[in-house]
Amino acid sequence: QVQLVESGGGLVQPGGSLRLSCAASGSISRIYTMAWYRQAPGNQQRDLVANITSDGNANHADIVKGRFAISRDNAKNTVYLQMNSLKPEDTAVYYCNAHIRTGYSIVNYWGQGTQVTVSS
Repeated sequence: QVQLVESGGGLVQPGGSLRLSCAASGSISRIYTMAWYRQAPGNQQRDLVANITSDGNANHADIVKGRFAISRDNAKNTVYLQMNSLKPEDTAVYYCNAHIRTGYSIVNYWGQGTQVTVSS
């Protein structure tokens, strides 16, 4: 059994910063790409915010480039999202995602989500 547990969400004023963390635990053989998605209020889809490969190659959505930065610590099975210069339109539930090998299978796992609210 594998779990992804997110932390670090909350309420922040426009222009502020937050750092999200997501730790994977359980029967893990290897973690491949890790990512952050977000689902804004009223939207039915989750949009990719950023992803990062196991060797550290990162990609960020155009809408967050220059403001957000994804990183990971492979020794801790953890991915981070540093969010700076936050805007009200960044308000969303942020979900951690990871492709993880357990035994002979590679499975796509999701965290439970953490709320980020940007408001004055």
